Amino acid sequence: MKINKLILILFLATGVLTSCSKDNNDEVIPVVGGENPEETPNLEIENYLYDAMSIYYVYEADVPELGVNYFATSEDKNEWLSEFESPEDLFRNGLKVPAPKDRFSFIVDDYTVLENSQSGISTTTGMDYGLVAYGETGVFGYVRYIIPGSPADEAGVERGMLFTEIDGESLNRTNYQSLLGRDGFEISLAQVNDNIISETGETIALTREQITENPVLHTKTLTVDGIKVGYIMYNSFTADFDDELNAAFGELKTQNVDALVLDLRYNGGGSVESAVDLSSMITGQFEGEIFSKQTWNELLQSQFTQEQLVDRFNGQIRTEEMINSLGLSKVYIIGTGSTASASELVMNGLAPYINVVHVGTSTVGKFQAAAPLYDSPNFTREERNPNHKYVIQPLIYESKNADEDAYYEEGLIPDILVEEDIFNLKALGTPEETLLAAALADITGNRMAIPSVSYDSRFSKIGERGESDVDYQRMYVDEIPEIIRQKAAELKK
Repeated sequence: MKINKLILILFLATGVLTSCSKDNNDEVIPVVGGENPEETPNLEIENYLYDAMSIYYVYEADVPELGVNYFATSEDKNEWLSEFESPEDLFRNGLKVPAPKDRFSFIVDDYTVLENSQSGISTTTGMDYGLVAYGETGVFGYVRYIIPGSPADEAGVERGMLFTEIDGESLNRTNYQSLLGRDGFEISLAQVNDNIISETGETIALTREQITENPVLHTKTLTVDGIKVGYIMYNSFTADFDDELNAAFGELKTQNVDALVLDLRYNGGGSVESAVDLSSMITGQFEGEIFSKQTWNELLQSQFTQEQLVDRFNGQIRTEEMINSLGLSKVYIIGTGSTASASELVMNGLAPYINVVHVGTSTVGKFQAAAPLYDSPNFTREERNPNHKYVIQPLIYESKNADEDAYYEEGLIPDILVEEDIFNLKALGTPEETLLAAALADITGNRMAIPSVSYDSRFSKIGERGESDVDYQRMYVDEIPEIIRQKAAELKK
């Protein structure tokens, strides 16, 4: 006979089954009663993962085992949980649906790594790079930008540099992640002539340091054909830097810019709230209007009022500082195959209200939001289980704009198709730089000046800095609504 999952969770909470850790310190706990007590593995972490996913996961209905009445008894469920080799195995192969539907839910065994990443803190050389495959196995890297004040900056690394070796070992399709993941390494510089890669003989030694990266890399005003054009390069929706972003818009507002080019070419996403605030900085005339709409799983969707399922343009950032808004009716946004999640949310959320001109290439296609869920009474950071440091960040809702339009796995398609010229990278924020030049050509009405870039078919982009980071190309909510936290706590009891 099957039992209701809520009763099952209550049953587990009473202590009939005991919990500790399965992976590293698996203990065997005797079940009380009987002459020959059975031995049951400790499934503390596994039950936390199951409970969190069964309540919050937006695709819960696609995982039969998460269904309310799937398991006949609590013993059946624990037997199923114990079949997985580790919490990671359970999460990836038992509790979440595979790609392409879910490419972005993840698990980590140390929540401090995730929390640091979402605060802009990382251990890095400060060299941001892309990776290109050529030939049968060859790979080379190209420098996209340098974090100011970082080891790479101090070592003289510059945008546009190419490198083919790490510590004298040639990069290839199987080793590039491990080589570039070293604590310190030496890059061998290279050059391209007639599509032939050759080393220059020059090397640069780099070390890693813990750095807090300001995502607002460039802010400037350009005057082109008498038009004042504001330019902001923004590389991550990092909540701790909302005030710096707002200050950048304040600077452009003081300059009375006529147009704006927002450069999100390397921006893989981040905080939803920061995305809403950025969109409010670009506009300002739509305060209180619906920016985006949320669709949760069936269980949680029914707990919201309609108002609680929308994000609205607003007049303040999270520090309660007033937003510096430009009041624009048109914006140029540079987006590429490295542009994802919260960046796409901005582009899609603004589309019903103003003219969004997408310059570059197709974006990633990440339209779901996630949230970190901890092992605590209501899955928040407060009262976390001290026995382990696991945290998961599953997809919790899908997003649409005010017109009910969404974008899917294919991403957002550009209005002005132009690729970054990786063999001739101009300084970011200069009128000659390929993608900015394309935007400026359209702003000034000189579309004939839009650059045309084509590559030898032997070269293909295969990776970039950060692709192994825990929150790579993720969009997350900073705080789950109180009504849902309360419901989750009730369901977990």
